[in-house]
Amino acid sequence: MSTTTHAPIGILLTNLGTPDAPETAALRRYLAEFLWDPRVVEAPRLPWWLVLHGIILRTRPRKSAEAYRKIWTEGGSPLLTITRRQAEAVRRHVAERTGRPIPVAVGMRYGNPSIESAVAELERAGAEKIAVLPLYPQYSAATTASTYDALGAAMARRRRVPDLRVIRDYHDHPGYVDALAASVDEHWRRHDRGDILLLSFHGIPKEYVKKGDPYPVHCGRTAQAVARRLGLERGQWKTTFQSRFGPKEWLKPYTDVTLQRLARRGVARVDMICPGFAADCLETLEENNIGNRELFLEAGGGAFHYIPCLNDREDHIRALGEIVLRELQGWVRPLARVANDEIFSLGRQT
Repeated sequence: MSTTTHAPIGILLTNLGTPDAPETAALRRYLAEFLWDPRVVEAPRLPWWLVLHGIILRTRPRKSAEAYRKIWTEGGSPLLTITRRQAEAVRRHVAERTGRPIPVAVGMRYGNPSIESAVAELERAGAEKIAVLPLYPQYSAATTASTYDALGAAMARRRRVPDLRVIRDYHDHPGYVDALAASVDEHWRRHDRGDILLLSFHGIPKEYVKKGDPYPVHCGRTAQAVARRLGLERGQWKTTFQSRFGPKEWLKPYTDVTLQRLARRGVARVDMICPGFAADCLETLEENNIGNRELFLEAGGGAFHYIPCLNDREDHIRALGEIVLRELQGWVRPLARVANDEIFSLGRQT
């Protein structure tokens, strides 16, 4: 083993977040934090506060709690339990590649465990240098930039600030794209292939894109790269956007509307994958695999196959681990059995 620094190192994995329980009170706390973030809802603060607390938080928490109850597990929220498994798997991968134990903490942008608590956990482990991987493959101000905001707030409360490196995105990382394509191919080998592959990403308001958010460009590059890996022709796959909220126009085409149109056109079977989600969560398990499945079938569709997120698949963990190792260059050196140029090559576009 050879390293280039003696300072203890830590790794922080972040994701959007989850309520503490599938209950109305827990959802009210969670949604109050989430929807008050100006990165998520770009609106004048006072009018939005009145709408949020006067209308939304009086009605939406109960409905959201019902949705969460459909997917809640004995271990808790799927997003949190999967992210913790990812963190442990990344820790093992990095240890194998560097020959040294490096602690990995989990922090959620909203809810618990918070990014603040994760930074404190790494501090207690002695970390003076922290590599941060927001588990959003495609950059958006509403997700990744908001993570920067939370990190900044955590640092503002500290006298001794650690050295930080934040990974902005990995939408075209070869290992990530390969893992997505492999998950689809494995599903097809087990269940045959549908008429069309739908790649559904979380949407954002269209006005955010007009202001310069590169998110739809990143989504398009990911979808095209996966389609190329699978050898698909243009009519065999389609990119859509889900989870719109409020009256504003969001990125189109909408996933739910597209599914209904496909069903009415006589499409017998749709296969769906959600490349923008690193772990299965409410939007994939309840919105898609339950709600959008029902929409498709009720509109006359024949069969709907949801392909799970990459979660803690071995190839996904390997990709995440190598993304982190690339960011750790100069802080720690991989073992001699793997050449350094392999690490640097992992960031090249497909």
